[in-house]
Amino acid sequence: MELHDVWFVLIAVLWTGYFFLEGFDFGVGILTKLLARNRPERRVLINTIGPVWDGNEVWLLTAGGATFAAFPEWYATLFSGFYLPLLVILVCLIVRGVAFEYRAKRPEENWQRNWETAIFWTSLIPAFLWGVAFGNIVRGVKIDQHFEYVGTLGDLFNSYALLGGLVTLTLFTFHGAVFTALKTVGDIRLRARKLALWVGLVTAALALAFLLWTQADSGDGKSLVALIVAVAALVAALVANQVGREGWSFALSGVTIVASVAMLFLSLFPNVMPSTLDADWSLTVTNASSSPYTLKIMTWCAAIATPLVLLYQSWTYWVFRKRIGTQHIAPDAAAAH
Repeated sequence: MELHDVWFVLIAVLWTGYFFLEGFDFGVGILTKLLARNRPERRVLINTIGPVWDGNEVWLLTAGGATFAAFPEWYATLFSGFYLPLLVILVCLIVRGVAFEYRAKRPEENWQRNWETAIFWTSLIPAFLWGVAFGNIVRGVKIDQHFEYVGTLGDLFNSYALLGGLVTLTLFTFHGAVFTALKTVGDIRLRARKLALWVGLVTAALALAFLLWTQADSGDGKSLVALIVAVAALVAALVANQVGREGWSFALSGVTIVASVAMLFLSLFPNVMPSTLDADWSLTVTNASSSPYTLKIMTWCAAIATPLVLLYQSWTYWVFRKRIGTQHIAPDAAAAH
């Protein structure tokens, strides 16, 4: 296997890790409006991801940085052609981080409610737009002979990409609901399980349609296996949720995300951005990659740094592994309600 193939796989792993971790992170943010009934319950939801949300975003930074270094042509075409949607995502992530930090800085109800609203929208919008972006990457976009995007903003919001956006939105919400059930106690835990059932059923219908469309359009035998694993894991996650096995349900919803992202990258390879104008103008792992020497240096750096990142992030999740409920909310936080 050539180094550019190795880095294609590594970038796929980074995006998979990001969607697995930030997926439930976004889902919990969306649930602050869909599940929580009052301010203490919203505080409970925010606290479930409070210690980890910023660490989850490290995977996005690493994926973007790895793409820039390993496949500069891919990075240039992607970020120039998808400039506005990616800018919206970036702004949402910035505002979202500020909202987490600033929400409790003042006791006024309007202040806290506005930041809570910001958390909801800056979780929902990226959850949708990431699906739109990856839908276009897999389907292909208008790339000319100079490897430049020549389409319009409207071209990005085609039916396939919009379906992909709905899939990531509902899948992340389901992932967040089962995570909430895993991390909370009391009535909010039971309501999270009930909501997970209904969101999961919608997710199953949308995901099946999207994955079958992908398989029919650009799939092969390997992507078909990933499709079957994704669908089976989602069904199993729903069953586990119904019988109260939150840990299994969360793990299986994670498998659904991993298998779905794997299917997209398997369908994409050896392209990194197909051209819908001419197949010869598509960006591939060969014509979009950096020099072998650059990839070699990057491989050594990744071999050293990646285990360290995994260790400290795993330690964070272990330290904050216990369930929480409204009874754990500090009196001054509840009093603001």
